[in-house]
Amino acid sequence: MPREHATPGEVSLSARFQSQEPRSVASYERELAAARVTESQLRALLAQDQILLGQKDELIRRQEVLNQECHHRLLNNLQMIVSLLSLQSRRETNIEASTSLSVAANRVGAIGRLHRHLHSMDSTETVEFKKYLDELCRDHSTMSMSEERPTQDITVEGVEMSLATVIGIPLGLIANELVTNAIKHGEGRITVKLETHVRKGYALSVCNKGPALPAGFDPAACDGLGMNLVSSFVRQIGGELRIDRGDGSDCTRFTVLFGDS
Repeated sequence: MPREHATPGEVSLSARFQSQEPRSVASYERELAAARVTESQLRALLAQDQILLGQKDELIRRQEVLNQECHHRLLNNLQMIVSLLSLQSRRETNIEASTSLSVAANRVGAIGRLHRHLHSMDSTETVEFKKYLDELCRDHSTMSMSEERPTQDITVEGVEMSLATVIGIPLGLIANELVTNAIKHGEGRITVKLETHVRKGYALSVCNKGPALPAGFDPAACDGLGMNLVSSFVRQIGGELRIDRGDGSDCTRFTVLFGDS
């Protein structure tokens, strides 16, 4: 059935179309030409952006190559320093001087190992610390073999944890000093533990059998560089150093309590 009346909306739409003037072919051609100009401009801008992105990618690639080269040069230089110190240590007739040179070589080597460990990961913002401890203790065992003495049995226990580099780097140097000290002054198996701690957050301990430390032993008051370094690094990470006789009362155990912040 035909409709007798149109709705107000239909009347308004019809009136609008009836009021429009007819468009010529030329007006459509002008509109099309304007659209083509806009398209051309957009294509040019897109091509310029692609060029800029390509230049940015090339800069990033060059920076990565430069970083790799700097990394290798640093490791090579550290290794050269270690070799020179070790060579001089073997040639030195003064036992005290020879020992100092050997210890210095070990410390520089520890820095190189930590740097290599950081660089082996995608990012240097965190350290997979238990993995680093495994590598550190394996290197110490290898060094003991190369120095013609019984292979040191070093065990690493605990859980893997990612630590911020501002904590992981000084803690790695602390671990190196404590393991070196255990090899030098202790006996038997060395146990390195990395575990959580209820109050502080985390605990790193190095323990092995050996003579008891003097009563009232204060590592901060020691003349030795090793203990001074440990105390300094512990303060740097806001940690706490504890010394006791271990679970069986027949060991010397150094424990560093710290938080990852």
